[in-house]
Amino acid sequence: MVEYSPLVETVEFAENPEPRCPCVLLLDISRSMEGRRIAALNAGLQDFRGELLKDPVAARRVEIAIITFGMTIELAQDFITVDRFEPPMLTAHGQTPMGGAISTALDLVEARKRQYREHGISYYRPWVFMITDGEPTDDVVAPGQRLRAEETKHGVAFFAVGIEEADLDRLRTICASDRPPLMLQGLKFHEMFVWLSASMRRVSQSTGEEQVPLPPAGWARV
Repeated sequence: MVEYSPLVETVEFAENPEPRCPCVLLLDISRSMEGRRIAALNAGLQDFRGELLKDPVAARRVEIAIITFGMTIELAQDFITVDRFEPPMLTAHGQTPMGGAISTALDLVEARKRQYREHGISYYRPWVFMITDGEPTDDVVAPGQRLRAEETKHGVAFFAVGIEEADLDRLRTICASDRPPLMLQGLKFHEMFVWLSASMRRVSQSTGEEQVPLPPAGWARV
């Protein structure tokens, strides 16, 4: 886990005062993700970084954080701009504490927004992008309520993607009604992360006041 002191943050924002486009990747690494799923997820993270690095503006504006949930809930990568991001190598183990992971992501977003404000950095609406193949093993009711409240006041945009046996009906109880969960077609992690990078690039170069049209999600079904 990467941690920053206030001095490091001050230097970071002084060297790069660009508006920030924060994106939390909320990744299920429970035991059921073993094998080809976790391999495809790790490859997808590399694709995500590579696609964003093709755009020099997005590379300095898009910030990525990674929270994993399996045996524990872990901040695998604190917010960092893409030009400094090195994807971790994830391994699968444990259960699926999804509710706690969602709460951790919302806490992380709120803390980062405070840091932006303290340093006079403008920012776009943060994204939380969750990928899961399992059934939650903890309470998701309260975290889901908090999440939908944040969505209502435009504090965050939440996206949920199910893999293979994921229970979309359960995920619908967490998501806002106007942004239902999506099911990944097979293991199209490459296509999904290319879409996510293209979406982040569009958002990071918008005025912040416009409704940004996202590319078609040809990798998924509702």
